[in-house]
Amino acid sequence: MTVMRILVTGGTGVIGAGVIPQLLSRRHGVRLLSRHADEDAGRWCGVEALQGDVSDSASLRGSVARCEAVLHIAGIAAENPPEATFEIVNVGGTRNVVEEMRRSTVRRLVFVSSLGTDRGSSEYHQSKREAEEIVRASGLDWTIVRPGNVYGPGDDVISNILKMVRVLPVVPVIDSGDQPFQPIWFEDLGAALAAIVERRDLDGEVMEIAGPDVTSLNNLLQRLSEITGRSPLRLPVPMPLASMVAKLASLAVEMPLDETKLTMLQENNVLTDSAARPLEALRLRATPLDEGLRRLADLLPEQTPDEGVGPMVHKKFWADIAGSPLTPVSLMTMFRERVTELMPIEFASEPGAPTRIEKGATMTGSLPLRGHFQVRAEVVEPARVVLGTVDGHPLAGFVEFTAVEVERGVRFAIDIYTKAANVLDLLAVMTVGEPAQSANWHSVVQHVIDASGGTSDGVHHEARKLDKVESEAVTEQMRTMIRQRQRSESAPSERAPQR
Repeated sequence: MTVMRILVTGGTGVIGAGVIPQLLSRRHGVRLLSRHADEDAGRWCGVEALQGDVSDSASLRGSVARCEAVLHIAGIAAENPPEATFEIVNVGGTRNVVEEMRRSTVRRLVFVSSLGTDRGSSEYHQSKREAEEIVRASGLDWTIVRPGNVYGPGDDVISNILKMVRVLPVVPVIDSGDQPFQPIWFEDLGAALAAIVERRDLDGEVMEIAGPDVTSLNNLLQRLSEITGRSPLRLPVPMPLASMVAKLASLAVEMPLDETKLTMLQENNVLTDSAARPLEALRLRATPLDEGLRRLADLLPEQTPDEGVGPMVHKKFWADIAGSPLTPVSLMTMFRERVTELMPIEFASEPGAPTRIEKGATMTGSLPLRGHFQVRAEVVEPARVVLGTVDGHPLAGFVEFTAVEVERGVRFAIDIYTKAANVLDLLAVMTVGEPAQSANWHSVVQHVIDASGGTSDGVHHEARKLDKVESEAVTEQMRTMIRQRQRSESAPSERAPQR
């Protein structure tokens, strides 16, 4: 295998999250081109950041210099006019990448298209068809890869269905809910793309790649119900009303399903050759759908404060504990190990959910009338723990638990920095939610006092709204914690040689 420097365009979504670690593990150099490259590349060690936008040809000048290949992922599945349209990004962006490669000596291009591009009627698939024609006519050494629906942390379809199952009492089902599609786990696609970009015997090939299982919306709902332990009612919705119902559901769960994506769900996106085993042909293991879904259940991305609505609030609850045999470190150890019993709400509410706090662990809880929520352990230190809210949580932000030595003994404190996740959650916070939250955190501190074997003069509480500057600082603090955790988790696998 020849080690290369590879330009990856737009590797900031679920596909990039799958392929960049694979490229790094194979010792390739990765140059990531995106609009916020410094921040996007920060989650991995050793990735070169290059700020640019494929729809802006001037920003691509020199982007492929000293590279041996280009992996063109950048594209959109939903339009946001006037800047982000299928014509500007998917078609024009591909044309710009091809023209920049022509100006250089780089000839190897792997273009990520979509399964069903040759037959799909959606505007998205139409734009991918045009982009494929640009690639074919480029004169470069190209391979076109058409993956099935890619699912992984933060994908636009299956992750949103998972959030609906966790949160909503009723889940809308489009038409019969039996339309087949064939999703692929994001890490499987990442391994496939890394293998393909290295191969020179695939020039001029169009490769359709999908996972081993054909599924449907009804089938997914059944599988996810088993994984989460929740079984919301299913509401059949005719296709003409699907867009309106999706918009209503998005008030409770961030769910960017538009007309294009709804159309794509109806297009039977499965491998045309039922006997095809593309991953096996690349000597790669295909992740079964059940396994991928169970892993996805704990991998949804964090929900940072800038994604919330309304004011950001800092609440603090604390108590000074006297007469306890526990030090700050042993008190926090006790809290980490017994968190499920110290929380006044159910805090291990899904089958197989973690019951103690460890760095990177995703804890799952349950709230009356709100369904399941998740938090992730971003920081775990001897006397400090920070839990960040995960997509689907009613709040956006983080909660910090600390234990410090004070004159009277040990102070246990909880600092909460959050906004409401959406409009409905903001209304809930403004009515019954705020008193319930305060009672919850008050109870946590009291439970820790009781479990410590000490006494206290009571639980203290203060709260205030943060101004814009303070809110931005808190948001950046959370982003930094997330990036640091991601880098610490990814570094060993990136350094390990490919087996």
